Parts: sequence; structure tokens; C-alpha cells
Amino acid sequence: MSEQAQNSEATADHVETLDELTYIEDGRRVSFTLDEQLYPREAIYGAAYLFVDRCFVFLGRPGDQQVEVRLKPKTAPKKADELEALAGEFANALLDQVLRHQVSASTGKLREYAFARAFLSTPVQSSIEQLLAELDEEELEDDDLEIEVPWEQGE
Repeated sequence: MSEQAQNSEATADHVETLDELTYIEDGRRVSFTLDEQLYPREAIYGAAYLFVDRCFVFLGRPGDQQVEVRLKPKTAPKKADELEALAGEFANALLDQVLRHQVSASTGKLREYAFARAFLSTPVQSSIEQLLAELDEEELEDDDLEIEVPWEQGE
């Protein structure tokens, strides 16, 4: 789409803000242009993914370090404020994903250490050897129920 066509389309759209998050609503869809320095790309993708069950999700790159997210409900909005509610839900989901991303980044080394310690400190070989030793100790020759093992039938 040419830049002139995009500008004329944008003027027909209704631009609103949810405090600091600006979105464009045209009666059929809602779109956001998000700065990756404020909202990490993984958080944007995570928030957009939460809406794929009820919206068509379109992602674009209008500029360097920017991601455009367009949400078009799969069923046409019946009320004018449904798109505003959708924009608010996306803003909340985006905030949730940003927080998850920050917590994940800040606790990543700790999680790696905990998993490494759990896997490396467990004596896997010794537990296998212990199970084999227990099986050797059992008296498999005595069969109180007289159940024959198939390979022993010919003896």
C-alpha cells in the first residue's frame, strides 16, 4: 500500500490512547505501533498470541525497532466500545508479558543453576545400579504362584 493511501486511511481511522498506549480503531479492527525499546519483541509476540483464538492477528514492521499489531475480531463487533475493550485487554496482556519477560531475564541464571544442580547432583548411575542390585537379590527362582516364564517352558 502506498504511503499516501496509508495516510488517507489513517485519517479516516479513530486514534485514541489508553493513557500512554496509542491505538487506532477503524470500526473493524484495532492496531498498535509499539516501540521495541519499551516493549520487547518476545512480550509483543506473547501478548498477540493470547488473542489468536478470537482475533485475526497481523504483525508488521512499520519502522526500525517498531512492531505493528493489528487485531481484527473474528466476529464483527456489535457495539462501538467492543474494540476499545479489546484494545484495553491487549494493553493489559502486553503489560503482563513485559513483566514476565523482565522476571524471566532477571531470574534466568538462577533457574539455569537450579536445573543444572538438580540434574548434575542426582546420582543417576548409582540409582540404576541400586535397582539392578535389588533385582539380583530377589529370589526369582521360587515361584509360589507357579507362573512359568515363557523361556523356561522347554526345560
